Amino acid sequence: MENSSQTILKKIEDLKKEIRLLKEENTKTKRNLMWKVRKLEKDKVLIENEKIRLDREVKSLRGEVERFRSPPLVIATITEVLDDHRIAVKSSTGPHFVINYSRFLDEKLLEPGARVALNQQSFSIVDVLPSEKDPVVTGMEVEEKPDVSYDQIGGLAEQVVEVKETVELPLKKPELFKKIGIEPPKGVLLYGPPGTGKTLLAKAVAHETNATFIKIVASEFVRKYIGEGARLVRGVFELAKEKAPSIIFIDEIDAVAAKRLKSSTSGDREVQRTLMQLLAELDGFEARGDVGIVAATNRPDILDPALLRPGRFDRFIEVPIPNDISRKEILRIHTKNMALAEEVDIELLASLTEGASGADLKAIGTEAGMFAIRDEREEVTMNDFIDAVDKIMGVETEEEYKKEAGVMFG
Repeated sequence: MENSSQTILKKIEDLKKEIRLLKEENTKTKRNLMWKVRKLEKDKVLIENEKIRLDREVKSLRGEVERFRSPPLVIATITEVLDDHRIAVKSSTGPHFVINYSRFLDEKLLEPGARVALNQQSFSIVDVLPSEKDPVVTGMEVEEKPDVSYDQIGGLAEQVVEVKETVELPLKKPELFKKIGIEPPKGVLLYGPPGTGKTLLAKAVAHETNATFIKIVASEFVRKYIGEGARLVRGVFELAKEKAPSIIFIDEIDAVAAKRLKSSTSGDREVQRTLMQLLAELDGFEARGDVGIVAATNRPDILDPALLRPGRFDRFIEVPIPNDISRKEILRIHTKNMALAEEVDIELLASLTEGASGADLKAIGTEAGMFAIRDEREEVTMNDFIDAVDKIMGVETEEEYKKEAGVMFG
């Protein structure tokens, strides 16, 4: 009996152990299953998000495919606006059409000369396009203003006042001219020897005004084929009118504005055609509006008389070689940030540089600094400036580079 009872107890304990093991395995299995369920739920969320992203991408690509499948539009130019919502247009392919347009289009934009897009099948106006612009012309607009202010221009106090009166005042305070009853001057011609600060004055005007500033060198108007230069001039003035108030700065204007002669080559005649377009734009049939003109040249003696009459250039501002007082101001401006020795005498330097232009004085300051750097010094001495004067002024006076007057190449 005892043996049988012991056997039963042992079996019971074994069963309890087995139950305990099964419970532990069940618990582990539940944990594993729960972990797998959570993982599957996360994967489900990720897959759903990926599906949403792919659906959006598919929708976008389908729209792109449909856009590519749509037929191209025909460019046309409006020639006449008729009654009953009809317009006469000239297609880029050649023929003329009388077509209807949508009432949802802005009628103010539908004027003769405007560019529109037509549907290929119905030839109805789909959209009004912006005016065609030459990329060369749009690239002439100065987007970032120069960091040159009037304080950085020395020895040109009278010229600065005249430029302010002629260029800035009509843009900033046009009501003053209306009260007096006069039209503001439209054009300023800066003339003088090279390096005296003509372009520097134009940079200061661009810095001080909020107007659109368009800069061009006159030689860019010279083109190979007939009519291209005139078209470029017209494009510049159209851009200026669209972006008004604006200022057009034409540097080295003598490149296209030389006197017209009887005997000339075909190239000269094309330059003269460009000049005639420039004259018409400066003071032609159409008003310029809030468009100011600033031009610069160092050869005023060769300019065409038609360009110099009032109405085209109302103010002529001479930018001369600086005198002794002006040279002191210019030297102080260019040496303001330099590490100068105490012995440096600006007045003596001004007396030594008689006949030097503003560009020469700037070059003298730079060259003096280079002498100090060459000797590994931290200050610029008076001897450096004297050596720089000898170097810069000596180059300019050395037999005029041994060239004969009037010879360009030798």
